[in-house]
Amino acid sequence: MHTSRPILTGVSVSVDPTGATLSSLRLDPPRSLHQRWRVGVPFAILAVTTRLLILRLPLSPDEGGYLLAASHWHHGTATYGAYFVDRPPLLMVIYALADLLGGGVALRLVGAVAACCAVLLAGRIGGRMAAVVATVFVVTPLFGTTNVDGELLALPLILGGLLALLRSLDLLQTHRGRAAAAAGALAMAGFLVKQDMVDVFVGAAAACAALAVGRQWQQAAWLAGRFVSGAVATGSVGLCVAWLRGTSPARLWEALVSFRIQAGTVISSNGAAAGGTDERLHALLQALFASAAPIVAVAALIATGRPVLNPGLRRGKRVDLRWIALPVLAWEVAGVLLGGSYWLHYLIALIPALVLLVAAAAQGESATGWGRWSRRLLVGSLIVAAISTSIAFADVLVRRPSLSSDARVSAYLATHHRDGDTAVVAFGHPDILYDAGLTSPYEDLWSLPVRVRDPRLDHLTTIMLGPDAPRWIVVAGASLGTWGVDATTADHALFERYRIVAAFGDWHVFEHD
Repeated sequence: MHTSRPILTGVSVSVDPTGATLSSLRLDPPRSLHQRWRVGVPFAILAVTTRLLILRLPLSPDEGGYLLAASHWHHGTATYGAYFVDRPPLLMVIYALADLLGGGVALRLVGAVAACCAVLLAGRIGGRMAAVVATVFVVTPLFGTTNVDGELLALPLILGGLLALLRSLDLLQTHRGRAAAAAGALAMAGFLVKQDMVDVFVGAAAACAALAVGRQWQQAAWLAGRFVSGAVATGSVGLCVAWLRGTSPARLWEALVSFRIQAGTVISSNGAAAGGTDERLHALLQALFASAAPIVAVAALIATGRPVLNPGLRRGKRVDLRWIALPVLAWEVAGVLLGGSYWLHYLIALIPALVLLVAAAAQGESATGWGRWSRRLLVGSLIVAAISTSIAFADVLVRRPSLSSDARVSAYLATHHRDGDTAVVAFGHPDILYDAGLTSPYEDLWSLPVRVRDPRLDHLTTIMLGPDAPRWIVVAGASLGTWGVDATTADHALFERYRIVAAFGDWHVFEHD
């Protein structure tokens, strides 16, 4: 006979009185599932409503570049046909869909849907507190959420995978095998959106290790087998779809692995790069602490009770969620700090661990009797985080630019270009091209790929001197040179073949003579 006792808003514990099986997470019976999903609904509505306020913000360079690359994804010489992009194929599929639905506004709506799903899944995992955590951090500009990047789009896949993983640990669930396979499938889907979002893989490995520590060898092997089968199946489908569109596994390996290694070497070996990287690291750390996310994490850890000392996943009569939450947190912190470029949207990757920690806190509070003060500490930290988010979001709305330099360049090109014209933006800011309705004959849209793949600008020079030379070249400053780039030959070709026709801030627009 089995009994159960609730520990979380969406989770309870099953106990086998015979002691023959491991205590496990017990999700709510079907009759109460709709009630558990409803926990996150008001917070999901709040998240969507808030994100609708930034629906018409100008596209960021990443958003514009991914839309441009995805809209021209076909068989070609680069990763995605005409352009080199160091991102996985499922991200390009999402951006291609957004482009078909209308472009920038459609992309922001896709981001709002991703935020909504993330909040609902967080509420299902850990109840109201977890839903509040997800809501606060999917809308805070301090986490770079005003842009729809890979981290935001992968977030609901990661949280869905973690929920499926928790369901697969329930020995009383009828469809545990399906849940484990679904966890693997969602883990791989998250990876195919953003290659460093492997939180579910880390959580599954931690669960298997904990089962092995508790001498539950058969359960560990079973979980690993089902999880891997789901991941492999999804990965195979993703690779096949990409291959049919013209992106081979070899090109994906080059973009996702080889390029990232080379980029790390280029950044670390260049003093000018180190200065900019240090500034972004300081800004990222300032944003992290201003968001109050570390306070929330510490408060949740305090509320979980005693350190993880007991073997396996057991915590008395309960599964200790910290066996999964802490390894996931460690990976996410490492991913943010080892990313190299330190953009604010890296911080979105911390949300799954924060959700798990709050879920573990709810579990620990009822299990260890730490009392009301630990709950008040956690609630207080969430209030501080919510206030911080409100201030940051209000600042974004107040300082919304009327017309940025990028927008003025795009407007100029859109007004003056003829059918068949192409342009190159040197270097980065492919949003200018997308907003102007132009394409580029140069496959490197961002500055880092230029520094790694074409540091002497040999390829760009060949294009400028050849029959496919772009009519327009947009340069930040008066030279193509920047750190890590030798522009001697390319500048000569630029000044010989092109003339300056307009300037907007630091941007100089050159037209083919």
